[in-house]
Amino acid sequence: MAKKKSKYSFINEVYETVLKSAEVTRKGTVRLKRADVKSAIETAFTNGAKAAASGERVRFPVVGALVRKEVKARKSGKGVNPFTGEPMEIKARPASKKPRWSFPRSLKETFANKRNW
Repeated sequence: MAKKKSKYSFINEVYETVLKSAEVTRKGTVRLKRADVKSAIETAFTNGAKAAASGERVRFPVVGALVRKEVKARKSGKGVNPFTGEPMEIKARPASKKPRWSFPRSLKETFANKRNW
């Protein structure tokens, strides 16, 4: 039976990495190094970007979601510059895959609210 690939989870990735680097002192308190936390977050973002590049929609809590966008190829041709009205040559563009970032509604509303300016 083939193993099913699980979805990427940013929170689980950070949690597992921080849990591995946490140390318990003699007094029983948990100690984390700043560099370990920084590397855990950077690694989680890098792995999330790789998962998004493979076609998966990756959600980052509060910040947004990252997904791969398929950009269609474009033929070359003639067009008109919308500002000057003069004719121009449009270059051909091959098909490509580009990252697309989408923000959650709550973040958009926070920026739209003038009281937060």
